[in-house]
Amino acid sequence: MDLYKNEQMPVKDYFRIRENSEQLFEYIDGFVYMSPSPSTRHQRISSKLHIKLGNFLRGKSCEVFHAPFDIELKRENIEGTKIVIPDLTVICDKAGFTESRYIGVPNFIIEILSPTNQSHDLITKLNIYMNYGVQEYWIVNPMLNSVTVYSLDEKRMYEQHDMKTESGRVKSKFLSGFSADLQEIF
Repeated sequence: MDLYKNEQMPVKDYFRIRENSEQLFEYIDGFVYMSPSPSTRHQRISSKLHIKLGNFLRGKSCEVFHAPFDIELKRENIEGTKIVIPDLTVICDKAGFTESRYIGVPNFIIEILSPTNQSHDLITKLNIYMNYGVQEYWIVNPMLNSVTVYSLDEKRMYEQHDMKTESGRVKSKFLSGFSADLQEIF
């Protein structure tokens, strides 16, 4: 993930850039980050997880959205503007939907690592999602064929709930009954 500009810009300038570009941009406290186009493998993994989540959530109150879909993280007592584009997002509170994005805190986010965005997803976004209260965060690593599941504990800190590499089934804590077999994902 490359920094678009090394200087801060107002959020209105970010929205103007987004309107005039097909590129994927994220905005974190004044800085704009540009994402490369996802690889074929990335898209296949995302598609499999999206279908699996969509089937699981059918008839339930939560919905799953796939990138590109803007999430403007907003929570009382946290200043700054953060607009992210997770690979997959599960949202149960419908109050935050606008015509162009979701404003609030999603319940469950999945990010699929690419060689160029690992630190952004593993460090920056992990900490942002934890601070805002995203209840569950999955990091899918296609280079290692692994999935790590983080869930918020009683202190609102992420704890590793599950982790599998190469084979096995990872289980969600937030979505009771939802799991994914690594052989099917990769």
